[in-house]
Amino acid sequence: RQHWITSSSTTMSSTPPSQISSSFPPAPPPFPFSPNNKHNSPLSFQTQKRCPKSKARLSHLYLPHSFSRNEDSAQSVKFHPIETPIFMPVGTQASIKGLLSHQLRQCPIVLANTYHLAQRPGTEILEKCQGVHNFMNRRDGCILTDSGGFQMVSLLKLAKITESGVQFESPHDGSLMMLSPEESMKVQNAIGADIMMALDDVVPSTTEGPRVEEAMERTIRWIDRCIDAHKRPKEQNLFGIVQGGLDLELRKKCLEALVERDLPGYAIGGLSGGEDKMLFQSVVNLCTEMLPDNKPRYCMGVGYPEDLVVCVALGVDMFDCVYPCRTARFGTALVEDGTMKLKHSQFETDTHCMDDTLRETNKVWWDHSMPQEQLSGSQETTQGGSQPDEYSTNQYSRAYMNRVAARESAGCNVTTQHNIRYMMQLMKEMREAIREERFEKYVQDFFTRHHPKGDYPAWAVTALRSVNIELVEPQQQEVITTGLEDKMEE
Repeated sequence: RQHWITSSSTTMSSTPPSQISSSFPPAPPPFPFSPNNKHNSPLSFQTQKRCPKSKARLSHLYLPHSFSRNEDSAQSVKFHPIETPIFMPVGTQASIKGLLSHQLRQCPIVLANTYHLAQRPGTEILEKCQGVHNFMNRRDGCILTDSGGFQMVSLLKLAKITESGVQFESPHDGSLMMLSPEESMKVQNAIGADIMMALDDVVPSTTEGPRVEEAMERTIRWIDRCIDAHKRPKEQNLFGIVQGGLDLELRKKCLEALVERDLPGYAIGGLSGGEDKMLFQSVVNLCTEMLPDNKPRYCMGVGYPEDLVVCVALGVDMFDCVYPCRTARFGTALVEDGTMKLKHSQFETDTHCMDDTLRETNKVWWDHSMPQEQLSGSQETTQGGSQPDEYSTNQYSRAYMNRVAARESAGCNVTTQHNIRYMMQLMKEMREAIREERFEKYVQDFFTRHHPKGDYPAWAVTALRSVNIELVEPQQQEVITTGLEDKMEE
């Protein structure tokens, strides 16, 4: 006879799981902070420190699920600040391939996608689970949902865009789905994410001509429909997305219209699609200059480490991208001075760890933001805070990773965790540099490590110079050569 263990008890039961009512934690407590918007949406954002030269800033972001519960009393909670700048990994269908939810405890915010969750599992299951946090067993942090607008680009061949919305043909069974601003809000309200994105009309970033202006104007019209259809404004935050392609005047027009709506936060959309990086940085620079100072600024789809460092200097607070996790599945690890392709034969007998500079572990995210003196010698009583998991991906050698990378599920798991922790450490280093007023030096050192020959990308030099950061030439190191090496050099 089969036995099942219920989630609320260690008592054995012969009842199949399908007949056991799930025990979900209580609903989030009332938001204890003053909202930063006229809609009274539950978001608080306070800048703590600014870089004296660039637009980089260290801020505290509070969201409905940025709290921990006391293990002894589920009703006793403590809210924790999410420190920005922050990177958010992408779990499109409420999961990151190869990982379980508890392996994302160090990430304050994780992304999910409205279109894909509407397809599978659908709003009925999400509502039955009382939201995506319970559905994916994410008890230690917040969730942001994309509106489904990006699928207008990624699934363009399956989409038909009109003023009503966008009609998709399901890649799974061929059925049709109309994603309108109203439907996007309905699905996102069922998902229950802390931050939900307004449905925008997205075009590829390299698009030119009247289609760009049409998309920008439609994005403005759709934001009002999203606001009207948003049924949980005091429980979830609606962000607007600035569109306008690479045309700065169109960006200004869209930005001004969105700011008039006084939303909790704003995103810079429609970039990272293969556009010229010089134009990319000019759009980001313009938007951070004009967006409200008391609202979080979110640059969508940006995740290359070099791009993150530049955009933080330009004043961006939030980022997301599939890059760290996707490249991990192909066997590439992110390391301090670039990337490491673990499948290469040079690592077959290499017994070193992947990156001995990586210090991030799977501690729950609010532990990372606490002063060290509060952590040492103390026992946290909050859920997930006691005896944090110190498991390190550096426990595995490069030789082992060469064997399993991109071949075994274990390789996907370890490399994905490693890359996420690299991103968490990168953002933490930037926050600490801002806090300690050494961000300019941090940026210079970062680019020197990644470009030891001084071949800095022109777009990065231009962007950083616009915020008073000059990259320095790498120090010329004395090279002692043997006669044979001299001959080879000749």
